[in-house]
Amino acid sequence: MRGVVLHAPGDVRVEEVADPKITAPTDAIIRLSASCVCGSDLWPFRGVDPVDQPTPMGHEYVGIVEEVGSEVKQIKPGQFVVGSFVASDGTCEICRSGYPSSCVHRVFMNEVGTQAERALIPHADGTLVSTPGMPGAELIPSLLAASDVLGTGWFGAVAAQAGPGKTVAVVGDGAVGLLAVLAAKQLGAERIIAMSRHETRQKLALEFGATDIVTERGDDGVARVKDLTGGMGAHSVVEAVGTQESMQQAVRAARPGGHVGFVGVNHDVALSGEELFFAQVSLLGGPAPVRRFLPELIELIWDRKIDPGKVFDLTLPLEQAAEAYRAMDERRAVKALLRV
Repeated sequence: MRGVVLHAPGDVRVEEVADPKITAPTDAIIRLSASCVCGSDLWPFRGVDPVDQPTPMGHEYVGIVEEVGSEVKQIKPGQFVVGSFVASDGTCEICRSGYPSSCVHRVFMNEVGTQAERALIPHADGTLVSTPGMPGAELIPSLLAASDVLGTGWFGAVAAQAGPGKTVAVVGDGAVGLLAVLAAKQLGAERIIAMSRHETRQKLALEFGATDIVTERGDDGVARVKDLTGGMGAHSVVEAVGTQESMQQAVRAARPGGHVGFVGVNHDVALSGEELFFAQVSLLGGPAPVRRFLPELIELIWDRKIDPGKVFDLTLPLEQAAEAYRAMDERRAVKALLRV
């Protein structure tokens, strides 16, 4: 089959790779309908994360089940499914507590690679959720978004305790940040401040429910949020970047007693213990437990109540994956969908 392989920073190729095979009785194999490039895929593409050998790429996926292992009970061949970017068994104590992305048997799907024609899904019953029927082509982008960026933005908003009467600030205007805006709106937030310097992303943030746009960054951005909130800061802040500056900005933009949901993949962030002590904010984040939210998110998408697929502003065939990476790296695209 054809699959995307990263050979070195900046060197993305689509080439022949081995077909997946059932290796455990809890596995499934799906034929992908679509995949995409994630902002976190850009870390190895840029050389920030090391690339020591040719590496299959991708961790977001939707498609049709082709084969299941002998112990798979809930997922059937022929179903259209959405899966989390972390495979989880769904039965361990951590999964049952609502954090399947920290399952004791978890498999990060980037270890499998889903920018391909077919993919092996470990722990199929605990990872995949079937849709009510076969979706039309117009729903596939939104269902694909649920596999990671929608679920991650949703977790960021939930972790930040976004809800009625709350002011929510979102640091980061990539796909996750934009969908955190959508999530905050769905969760009933009264005011949503999107922090963005890019006109097209600002427009989408407003469409998703942002009430205010802040273009400043760092301490200037914090000051602007405080200006908008009577000097107190936001009740809820979603950090959707993962850098030192973005994390500091998120913590400082929250009011005392506020909550910060951090879902940007962390790179060399070090927070001052003294600053945290006096900030008096609650922090919750990490790899989003997307599987927890998938049934609800699929229902919202299926019923046309949300349209997160709007974050895909570039669609290319799988064979043009290298251009998809370049477009996102150069910020010519918010998020690139790969047709399989």
